[in-house]
Amino acid sequence: MWQALDIEAWIAGRRSDLDRVKEPVSQIIARVRAEGDAALLDLTKKFDGIDLEEIAVPKEELEAAYDRVDARLVESLVEAEARISAFHELQRGRDLWLQEMEPGITLGVRTTPLSRVGAYVPGGRAAYPSTALMCTVPAKVAGVSEICCCTPPPVSPITLVALDIAGVDEVYRIGGAQAIAAMAIGTETVPRVEKIVGPGNVYVTAAKMLLRDEVEIDFPAGPSEIAVLADETANPTFIAADILAQAEHDPNAACVLVTTRPGLADAVGAEVERMVAGSERREIIMKALGNSGYVLVSDLDEGVATIDAIAPEHLSIQVSDPLAVLNRVRNAGSIFVGPYAAVACGDYASGTNHVLPTAGYAAIYSGLDLNHFCRRSTVQVISREGLLAIADVVETIADAEGLHAHAESVRVRRKG
Repeated sequence: MWQALDIEAWIAGRRSDLDRVKEPVSQIIARVRAEGDAALLDLTKKFDGIDLEEIAVPKEELEAAYDRVDARLVESLVEAEARISAFHELQRGRDLWLQEMEPGITLGVRTTPLSRVGAYVPGGRAAYPSTALMCTVPAKVAGVSEICCCTPPPVSPITLVALDIAGVDEVYRIGGAQAIAAMAIGTETVPRVEKIVGPGNVYVTAAKMLLRDEVEIDFPAGPSEIAVLADETANPTFIAADILAQAEHDPNAACVLVTTRPGLADAVGAEVERMVAGSERREIIMKALGNSGYVLVSDLDEGVATIDAIAPEHLSIQVSDPLAVLNRVRNAGSIFVGPYAAVACGDYASGTNHVLPTAGYAAIYSGLDLNHFCRRSTVQVISREGLLAIADVVETIADAEGLHAHAESVRVRRKG
Protein backbone atom coordinates (compact mmCIF):
# COMPACT_ATOMS: atom_id res chain seq x y z
CA MET A 1 0.00 0.00 0.00
CA TRP A 2 2.82 2.43 0.87
CA GLN A 3 5.49 2.22 -1.78
CA ALA A 4 8.65 3.84 -3.10
CA LEU A 5 7.95 5.73 -6.33
CA ASP A 6 9.76 6.14 -9.60
CA ILE A 7 8.95 9.83 -9.71
CA GLU A 8 9.44 10.29 -13.46
CA ALA A 9 7.03 7.46 -14.26
CA TRP A 10 4.60 8.75 -11.64
CA ILE A 11 4.58 12.24 -13.14
CA ALA A 12 4.00 10.88 -16.67
CA GLY A 13 1.11 8.77 -15.42
CA ARG A 14 -0.73 11.74 -13.94
CA ARG A 15 -1.44 13.15 -17.42
CA SER A 16 -2.05 9.94 -19.35
CA ASP A 17 -5.66 9.66 -18.16
CA LEU A 18 -6.56 12.90 -19.97
CA ASP A 19 -5.42 11.48 -23.30
CA ARG A 20 -7.40 8.30 -22.65
CA VAL A 21 -10.76 10.07 -22.36
CA LYS A 22 -10.46 12.70 -25.09
CA GLU A 23 -12.32 10.64 -27.70
CA PRO A 24 -15.44 9.86 -25.61
CA VAL A 25 -15.47 13.45 -24.33
CA SER A 26 -15.33 14.74 -27.91
CA GLN A 27 -18.42 12.66 -28.68
CA ILE A 28 -20.28 14.13 -25.70
CA ILE A 29 -19.39 17.65 -26.81
CA ALA A 30 -20.62 16.91 -30.33
CA ARG A 31 -23.96 15.67 -29.01
CA VAL A 32 -24.50 18.78 -26.88
CA ARG A 33 -23.61 20.97 -29.84
CA ALA A 34 -26.09 19.18 -32.09
CA GLU A 35 -28.94 18.40 -29.68
CA GLY A 36 -28.77 21.00 -26.90
CA ASP A 37 -31.04 20.31 -23.93
CA ALA A 38 -32.12 16.94 -25.32
CA ALA A 39 -28.53 15.72 -25.11
CA LEU A 40 -28.20 17.02 -21.54
CA LEU A 41 -31.32 15.14 -20.45
CA ASP A 42 -30.30 11.91 -22.17
CA LEU A 43 -26.69 12.00 -20.93
CA THR A 44 -27.87 12.73 -17.38
CA LYS A 45 -30.06 9.64 -17.50
CA LYS A 46 -27.20 7.59 -18.97
CA PHE A 47 -24.42 8.67 -16.60
CA ASP A 48 -26.29 9.70 -13.43
CA GLY A 49 -29.32 7.43 -13.68
CA ILE A 50 -31.71 10.35 -13.21
CA ASP A 51 -34.67 11.48 -15.34
CA LEU A 52 -34.57 15.24 -14.98
CA GLU A 53 -37.86 17.11 -15.03
CA GLU A 54 -36.07 20.44 -15.33
CA ILE A 55 -32.43 21.39 -15.83
CA ALA A 56 -32.49 24.71 -14.01
CA VAL A 57 -32.88 24.84 -10.23
CA PRO A 58 -35.64 27.33 -9.40
CA LYS A 59 -34.98 30.08 -6.87
CA GLU A 60 -37.61 28.58 -4.56
CA GLU A 61 -35.60 25.37 -4.31
CA LEU A 62 -32.49 27.30 -3.26
CA GLU A 63 -34.45 29.09 -0.55
CA ALA A 64 -36.09 25.87 0.65
CA ALA A 65 -32.68 24.19 0.95
CA TYR A 66 -31.95 26.15 4.14
CA ASP A 67 -34.68 24.18 5.94
CA ARG A 68 -32.79 20.94 5.16
CA VAL A 69 -29.38 22.09 6.40
CA ASP A 70 -28.25 22.25 10.03
CA ALA A 71 -28.09 25.83 11.30
CA ARG A 72 -24.52 25.39 12.53
CA LEU A 73 -23.41 24.31 9.07
CA VAL A 74 -25.10 27.35 7.54
CA GLU A 75 -23.21 29.56 10.01
CA SER A 76 -19.94 27.83 9.12
CA LEU A 77 -20.56 28.39 5.40
CA VAL A 78 -21.32 32.06 6.05
CA GLU A 79 -18.06 32.42 8.00
CA ALA A 80 -16.08 30.58 5.33
CA GLU A 81 -17.58 32.83 2.65
CA ALA A 82 -16.50 35.90 4.62
CA ARG A 83 -12.92 34.63 4.96
CA ILE A 84 -12.69 33.71 1.26
CA SER A 85 -14.14 37.08 0.30
CA ALA A 86 -11.72 38.97 2.57
CA PHE A 87 -8.66 37.24 1.15
CA HIS A 88 -9.73 37.83 -2.44
CA GLU A 89 -10.56 41.47 -1.71
CA LEU A 90 -6.85 41.89 -0.93
CA GLN A 91 -6.10 40.93 -4.54
CA ARG A 92 -8.16 43.78 -5.93
CA GLY A 93 -6.11 46.35 -7.81
CA ARG A 94 -7.05 49.67 -9.32
CA ASP A 95 -9.72 49.61 -12.02
CA LEU A 96 -7.58 52.09 -13.94
CA TRP A 97 -4.06 53.29 -13.43
CA LEU A 98 -2.21 55.83 -15.56
CA GLN A 99 1.43 56.88 -15.42
CA GLU A 100 3.11 59.64 -17.38
CA MET A 101 6.19 57.96 -18.84
CA GLU A 102 7.53 61.15 -20.43
CA PRO A 103 5.98 64.47 -21.48
CA GLY A 104 2.99 63.75 -23.71
CA ILE A 105 2.94 59.96 -23.24
CA THR A 106 0.79 58.50 -20.49
CA LEU A 107 0.37 54.73 -20.26
CA GLY A 108 -1.77 52.54 -18.05
CA VAL A 109 -4.03 49.54 -17.61
CA ARG A 110 -7.82 49.35 -17.42
CA THR A 111 -9.19 46.31 -15.57
CA THR A 112 -12.80 45.20 -16.05
CA PRO A 113 -14.64 42.12 -14.79
CA LEU A 114 -15.93 39.44 -17.14
CA SER A 115 -19.65 39.63 -17.84
CA ARG A 116 -20.70 35.99 -17.49
CA VAL A 117 -18.82 33.13 -15.84
CA GLY A 118 -19.70 29.46 -15.33
CA ALA A 119 -18.55 27.45 -12.32
CA TYR A 120 -18.40 23.67 -12.18
CA VAL A 121 -18.93 22.14 -8.74
CA PRO A 122 -18.35 18.36 -8.51
CA GLY A 123 -20.88 16.05 -6.91
CA GLY A 124 -21.66 12.38 -6.98
CA ARG A 125 -19.44 10.84 -4.29
CA ALA A 126 -19.86 13.78 -1.92
CA ALA A 127 -21.28 17.29 -1.64
CA TYR A 128 -18.74 20.07 -2.05
CA PRO A 129 -20.20 23.33 -0.71
CA SER A 130 -16.64 24.53 -0.11
CA THR A 131 -15.89 24.29 -3.84
CA ALA A 132 -19.12 26.14 -4.57
CA LEU A 133 -17.79 29.02 -2.47
CA MET A 134 -14.25 28.86 -3.86
CA CYS A 135 -15.42 29.04 -7.49
CA THR A 136 -18.02 31.75 -7.11
CA VAL A 137 -17.03 34.12 -4.29
CA PRO A 138 -13.96 35.47 -6.15
CA ALA A 139 -16.15 36.07 -9.21
CA LYS A 140 -18.56 38.07 -7.08
CA VAL A 141 -15.69 40.05 -5.52
CA ALA A 142 -14.31 40.77 -8.99
CA GLY A 143 -17.67 42.20 -10.05
CA VAL A 144 -18.77 39.56 -12.57
CA SER A 145 -22.34 40.45 -13.62
CA GLU A 146 -23.71 36.91 -14.08
CA ILE A 147 -22.49 33.75 -12.37
CA CYS A 148 -23.98 30.37 -13.19
CA CYS A 149 -23.14 26.98 -11.76
CA CYS A 150 -23.45 23.42 -13.02
CA THR A 151 -23.35 20.54 -10.56
CA PRO A 152 -24.38 16.87 -10.97
CA PRO A 153 -27.77 15.65 -9.76
CA PRO A 154 -29.09 14.98 -7.27
CA VAL A 155 -27.90 18.35 -6.00
CA SER A 156 -27.29 18.39 -2.27
CA PRO A 157 -29.15 21.06 -0.30
CA ILE A 158 -25.80 21.92 1.30
CA THR A 159 -24.41 22.86 -2.11
CA LEU A 160 -27.51 24.90 -2.88
CA VAL A 161 -27.16 26.82 0.37
CA ALA A 162 -23.50 27.56 -0.36
CA LEU A 163 -24.33 28.81 -3.84
CA ASP A 164 -27.06 31.03 -2.46
CA ILE A 165 -24.72 32.45 0.19
CA ALA A 166 -22.22 33.22 -2.57
CA GLY A 167 -24.87 35.05 -4.58
CA VAL A 168 -24.92 32.81 -7.66
CA ASP A 169 -27.50 33.83 -10.26
CA GLU A 170 -28.29 30.47 -11.91
CA VAL A 171 -27.87 26.81 -10.93
CA TYR A 172 -28.19 23.87 -13.33
CA ARG A 173 -28.37 20.23 -12.27
CA ILE A 174 -26.06 18.76 -14.86
CA GLY A 175 -22.58 17.33 -14.44
CA GLY A 176 -19.69 15.78 -16.30
CA ALA A 177 -18.34 16.74 -19.69
CA GLN A 178 -21.87 17.57 -20.86
CA ALA A 179 -22.09 20.37 -18.28
CA ILE A 180 -18.86 21.90 -19.52
CA ALA A 181 -20.10 21.66 -23.10
CA ALA A 182 -23.42 23.30 -22.18
CA MET A 183 -21.71 26.30 -20.57
CA ALA A 184 -19.18 26.63 -23.39
CA ILE A 185 -21.56 26.20 -26.34
CA GLY A 186 -24.93 27.15 -24.89
CA THR A 187 -28.25 25.29 -25.07
CA GLU A 188 -31.92 26.27 -24.97
CA THR A 189 -31.77 26.45 -21.16
CA VAL A 190 -28.11 27.20 -20.42
CA PRO A 191 -26.78 30.45 -21.95
CA ARG A 192 -23.12 30.25 -22.90
CA VAL A 193 -20.48 31.81 -20.68
CA GLU A 194 -17.20 33.64 -21.30
CA LYS A 195 -15.16 31.51 -18.92
CA ILE A 196 -15.48 28.22 -17.03
CA VAL A 197 -13.79 27.59 -13.69
CA GLY A 198 -13.78 24.72 -11.24
CA PRO A 199 -12.36 21.24 -10.68
CA GLY A 200 -13.68 17.89 -11.81
CA ASN A 201 -12.80 14.37 -12.84
CA VAL A 202 -10.76 13.52 -15.93
CA TYR A 203 -13.84 13.83 -18.17
CA VAL A 204 -14.60 17.33 -16.91
CA THR A 205 -10.96 18.36 -17.20
CA ALA A 206 -10.66 16.96 -20.72
CA ALA A 207 -13.84 18.77 -21.78
CA LYS A 208 -12.47 22.07 -20.50
CA MET A 209 -9.24 21.59 -22.43
CA LEU A 210 -11.01 20.51 -25.64
CA LEU A 211 -13.31 23.56 -25.56
CA ARG A 212 -10.62 26.18 -25.03
CA ASP A 213 -11.13 27.50 -28.57
CA GLU A 214 -14.70 28.43 -27.67
CA VAL A 215 -14.48 29.47 -24.05
CA GLU A 216 -11.76 30.59 -21.67
CA ILE A 217 -10.97 28.19 -18.82
CA ASP A 218 -9.06 28.54 -15.59
CA PHE A 219 -6.67 25.55 -15.89
CA PRO A 220 -6.72 21.74 -15.76
CA ALA A 221 -8.02 20.88 -12.28
CA GLY A 222 -8.51 17.17 -11.88
CA PRO A 223 -8.24 14.66 -9.02
CA SER A 224 -6.64 15.98 -5.84
CA GLU A 225 -2.90 15.80 -5.11
CA ILE A 226 -0.59 16.49 -2.20
CA ALA A 227 3.18 16.43 -1.89
CA VAL A 228 4.82 16.66 1.52
CA LEU A 229 8.45 17.76 1.83
CA ALA A 230 9.73 16.58 5.20
CA ASP A 231 12.94 16.11 7.16
CA GLU A 232 13.79 14.35 10.43
CA THR A 233 11.85 16.95 12.47
CA ALA A 234 8.48 16.15 10.88
CA ASN A 235 5.63 14.48 12.74
CA PRO A 236 4.61 11.26 10.90
CA THR A 237 1.08 11.41 12.32
CA PHE A 238 0.52 14.90 10.91
CA ILE A 239 1.84 13.84 7.51
CA ALA A 240 -0.31 10.70 7.41
CA ALA A 241 -3.38 12.75 8.35
CA ASP A 242 -2.79 15.17 5.47
CA ILE A 243 -2.25 12.28 3.06
CA LEU A 244 -5.50 10.60 4.02
CA ALA A 245 -7.35 13.93 3.85
CA GLN A 246 -6.47 14.27 0.16
CA ALA A 247 -6.76 10.55 -0.63
CA GLU A 248 -10.40 10.46 0.50
CA HIS A 249 -11.39 12.89 -2.28
CA ASP A 250 -11.19 10.50 -5.20
CA PRO A 251 -9.83 7.07 -6.19
CA ASN A 252 -7.56 8.91 -8.64
CA ALA A 253 -6.13 11.25 -6.00
CA ALA A 254 -2.38 10.99 -5.48
CA CYS A 255 -0.13 11.65 -2.48
CA VAL A 256 3.67 11.83 -2.38
CA LEU A 257 6.04 12.12 0.55
CA VAL A 258 9.45 13.52 -0.36
CA THR A 259 11.82 13.06 2.55
CA THR A 260 15.47 13.08 3.50
CA ARG A 261 14.86 10.53 6.25
CA PRO A 262 14.27 6.83 5.36
CA GLY A 263 12.81 6.08 8.77
CA LEU A 264 10.17 8.80 8.31
CA ALA A 265 8.79 7.12 5.19
CA ASP A 266 8.32 3.89 7.16
CA ALA A 267 6.76 5.72 10.09
CA VAL A 268 4.31 7.55 7.84
CA GLY A 269 3.41 4.29 6.10
CA ALA A 270 2.61 2.69 9.45
CA GLU A 271 0.46 5.68 10.47
CA VAL A 272 -1.38 5.61 7.14
CA GLU A 273 -2.21 1.92 7.61
CA ARG A 274 -3.39 2.55 11.17
CA MET A 275 -5.59 5.52 10.22
CA VAL A 276 -7.11 4.07 7.08
CA ALA A 277 -8.41 1.04 8.97
CA GLY A 278 -11.04 3.17 10.70
CA SER A 279 -11.85 5.53 7.83
CA GLU A 280 -15.43 5.86 6.59
CA ARG A 281 -14.11 6.33 3.04
CA ARG A 282 -11.67 3.45 3.21
CA GLU A 283 -12.46 2.05 -0.23
CA ILE A 284 -11.74 5.36 -1.97
CA ILE A 285 -8.61 5.96 0.12
CA MET A 286 -7.19 2.52 -0.63
CA LYS A 287 -7.53 3.10 -4.36
CA ALA A 288 -5.91 6.52 -4.07
CA LEU A 289 -3.04 5.09 -2.04
CA GLY A 290 -2.33 2.83 -5.00
CA ASN A 291 -1.36 6.02 -6.84
CA SER A 292 0.74 7.23 -3.92
CA GLY A 293 4.01 6.64 -2.13
CA TYR A 294 7.30 8.19 -1.11
CA VAL A 295 10.57 9.40 -2.60
CA LEU A 296 13.84 9.37 -0.64
CA VAL A 297 16.22 12.23 -1.41
CA SER A 298 19.77 12.86 -0.24
CA ASP A 299 19.17 16.41 1.00
CA LEU A 300 16.69 19.30 0.82
CA ASP A 301 18.25 20.62 -2.39
CA GLU A 302 17.25 17.39 -4.11
CA GLY A 303 13.94 17.52 -2.28
CA VAL A 304 13.11 20.98 -3.64
CA ALA A 305 14.11 19.90 -7.14
CA THR A 306 11.80 16.88 -6.84
CA ILE A 307 8.91 19.06 -5.68
CA ASP A 308 9.42 21.42 -8.61
CA ALA A 309 9.37 18.43 -10.99
CA ILE A 310 6.11 17.19 -9.45
CA ALA A 311 4.54 20.69 -9.39
CA PRO A 312 1.90 19.50 -6.90
CA GLU A 313 -1.55 20.92 -6.39
CA HIS A 314 -0.92 21.12 -2.62
CA LEU A 315 2.52 21.29 -1.03
CA SER A 316 3.07 20.82 2.69
CA ILE A 317 6.50 21.89 3.95
CA GLN A 318 7.35 20.17 7.23
CA VAL A 319 11.05 20.79 7.83
CA SER A 320 13.09 22.50 10.54
CA ASP A 321 13.31 25.82 8.64
CA PRO A 322 10.21 25.86 6.42
CA LEU A 323 10.35 29.54 5.42
CA ALA A 324 13.82 29.08 3.94
CA VAL A 325 12.52 26.19 1.85
CA LEU A 326 9.42 28.17 0.85
CA ASN A 327 11.61 30.78 -0.83
CA ARG A 328 13.25 28.11 -2.98
CA VAL A 329 10.16 26.27 -4.26
CA ARG A 330 8.92 27.44 -7.66
CA ASN A 331 6.15 25.04 -8.71
CA ALA A 332 3.16 24.43 -6.44
CA GLY A 333 -0.51 25.36 -6.48
CA SER A 334 -0.94 26.17 -2.80
CA ILE A 335 1.76 25.91 -0.13
CA PHE A 336 1.21 25.04 3.53
CA VAL A 337 4.09 26.01 5.78
CA GLY A 338 4.86 24.29 9.07
CA PRO A 339 3.43 21.33 10.99
CA TYR A 340 0.16 23.04 11.97
CA ALA A 341 -0.78 24.27 8.49
CA ALA A 342 -3.16 21.41 7.71
CA VAL A 343 -4.08 21.36 4.04
CA ALA A 344 -7.72 21.10 5.08
CA CYS A 345 -7.49 24.66 6.44
CA GLY A 346 -6.99 25.91 2.89
CA ASP A 347 -9.70 23.58 1.64
CA TYR A 348 -12.31 25.27 3.80
CA ALA A 349 -11.70 28.34 5.86
CA SER A 350 -8.30 30.02 5.85
CA GLY A 351 -9.49 32.12 2.92
CA THR A 352 -7.12 31.01 0.17
CA ASN A 353 -8.62 29.29 -2.85
CA HIS A 354 -8.60 25.51 -3.12
CA VAL A 355 -9.30 25.39 -6.86
CA LEU A 356 -5.80 24.63 -8.12
CA PRO A 357 -4.01 23.16 -11.15
CA THR A 358 -3.23 19.44 -10.95
CA ALA A 359 -1.25 16.82 -12.91
CA GLY A 360 1.88 18.97 -12.93
CA TYR A 361 0.14 22.01 -14.41
CA ALA A 362 1.10 24.08 -11.37
CA ALA A 363 4.39 24.52 -13.21
CA ILE A 364 2.65 26.81 -15.72
CA TYR A 365 -0.69 27.86 -14.18
CA SER A 366 -1.62 29.70 -10.98
CA GLY A 367 -4.52 28.75 -8.72
CA LEU A 368 -7.90 30.45 -8.96
CA ASP A 369 -7.81 34.09 -7.90
CA LEU A 370 -9.36 37.45 -8.73
CA ASN A 371 -7.36 37.81 -11.94
CA HIS A 372 -9.16 34.84 -13.47
CA PHE A 373 -12.37 36.86 -13.51
CA CYS A 374 -11.01 40.04 -15.06
CA ARG A 375 -9.73 41.25 -18.38
CA ARG A 376 -7.01 43.88 -18.70
CA SER A 377 -6.66 46.45 -21.45
CA THR A 378 -3.58 48.59 -21.90
CA VAL A 379 -4.22 52.32 -22.27
CA GLN A 380 -2.15 54.99 -24.00
CA VAL A 381 -2.87 58.72 -23.90
CA ILE A 382 -0.59 60.51 -26.37
CA SER A 383 -0.46 64.22 -27.06
CA ARG A 384 1.17 65.88 -30.10
CA GLU A 385 4.29 66.40 -28.00
CA GLY A 386 4.40 62.71 -27.15
CA LEU A 387 3.81 61.70 -30.76
CA LEU A 388 6.74 63.82 -31.91
CA ALA A 389 8.96 62.22 -29.27
CA ILE A 390 8.52 58.70 -30.67
CA ALA A 391 7.56 59.38 -34.29
CA ASP A 392 11.03 58.74 -35.72
CA VAL A 393 11.29 55.38 -33.92
CA VAL A 394 7.84 54.27 -35.08
CA GLU A 395 8.34 55.34 -38.69
CA THR A 396 11.82 53.81 -38.98
CA ILE A 397 10.77 50.39 -37.66
CA ALA A 398 7.50 50.37 -39.60
CA ASP A 399 9.24 51.18 -42.88
CA ALA A 400 11.83 48.45 -42.17
CA GLU A 401 9.01 45.93 -41.77
CA GLY A 402 7.42 47.06 -45.01
CA LEU A 403 4.33 48.27 -43.18
CA HIS A 404 4.37 51.70 -44.78
CA ALA A 405 0.78 52.55 -43.87
CA HIS A 406 1.78 52.22 -40.23
CA ALA A 407 4.53 54.77 -40.75
CA GLU A 408 2.23 57.04 -42.73
CA SER A 409 -0.36 57.04 -39.93
CA VAL A 410 2.26 58.78 -37.81
CA ARG A 411 3.61 61.07 -40.58
CA VAL A 412 0.18 62.55 -41.29
CA ARG A 413 -0.15 63.47 -37.64
CA ARG A 414 3.27 65.15 -37.63
CA LYS A 415 2.17 67.28 -40.54
CA GLY A 416 -1.29 68.00 -39.12
